[in-house]
Amino acid sequence: MSRWSWFLLQTLCLLSTGAAPPRAAPGAANCDLKSQQSELNSFLWTIKRDPPSYFFGTIHVPYTRVWDFIPDNSKEAFLQSSIVYFELDLTDPYTISALTSCQMLPQGENLQDVLPRDIYCRLKRHLEYVKLMMPLWMTPDQHGKGLYADYLFNAIAGNWERKRPVWVMLMVNSLTEVDIKSRGVPVLDLFLAQEAERLKKQTGAVEKVEEQCHPLNGLNFSQVIFALNQTLLQQESLRAGSLQIPYTTEDLIKHYNCGDLSSVILSHDSSQVPNFINATLPPQERITAQEIDSYLRQELIYKRNERIGKRVKALLEEFPDKGFFFAFGAGHFMGNHTVLDVLRREGYEREE
Repeated sequence: MSRWSWFLLQTLCLLSTGAAPPRAAPGAANCDLKSQQSELNSFLWTIKRDPPSYFFGTIHVPYTRVWDFIPDNSKEAFLQSSIVYFELDLTDPYTISALTSCQMLPQGENLQDVLPRDIYCRLKRHLEYVKLMMPLWMTPDQHGKGLYADYLFNAIAGNWERKRPVWVMLMVNSLTEVDIKSRGVPVLDLFLAQEAERLKKQTGAVEKVEEQCHPLNGLNFSQVIFALNQTLLQQESLRAGSLQIPYTTEDLIKHYNCGDLSSVILSHDSSQVPNFINATLPPQERITAQEIDSYLRQELIYKRNERIGKRVKALLEEFPDKGFFFAFGAGHFMGNHTVLDVLRREGYEREE
């Protein structure tokens, strides 16, 4: 699962299966793990109240890659809590339809009409390459579940010519061999939502789809074209074997399983968007990359943290006798202006 492909939730719901698949290889084999599983850092924070409420940091990867490394105290907090809240309601069909609508160009428009011709041709060429390679990328386990390459390609990239360029850019980021091999296994957030439903817990969401979606649609046209061009350049270089990406899904999993709270990788997982800033860019393009990074950090991390924190406070006040378990992207609890910082400002103390 790509670090930035929350927007493909419809595919996750479509392809997830009820039965737990075979365990994948551990994602933390090379880190200095504690000798006891119970000693691991758990990305779990507790708010002082009676009953206590918990905040749990997730990442958008198949749950089988991280579940065995999540300490018992986090799993116990989930089981004990009577109400579980997520960023979005991952099991509501409206969430899926709203995400789909948000990605679409205005009626009557197609990508060919809005993209520069050279970028459109490169995009089409790359998607043809992906479609050709996908049967080779898929695993026997996926075939055993009835997943086939044409079906999977259409589930992810179908109707791509009607999507807004920013969503096509994110889609291209998710169409890699590593990401394709993980399809069919629910990501951690979705697995927790399914478990909460199975356990008949009360569930809810602190955000609406539009609040996550509109900031991406708010990038201006030149910024989106820059981002799509950079994404295609990266994928073309990867295909040619001339580029090593700075960090991968495997790096994300390792940092998470090792309890690395300081990792910048985790904040990129929560902002959903790749970082385009690098030293090889010409000065003007570097400014564009910095503007995109600054805008999305403000819109997708800081503003959302403020909004989420205030909505959590309202829930805690409305239901003082209920124990909550809030499962949000781990990046929302790191760095400056976190969800926990908002709650601290509102008078809530965290257990150390």
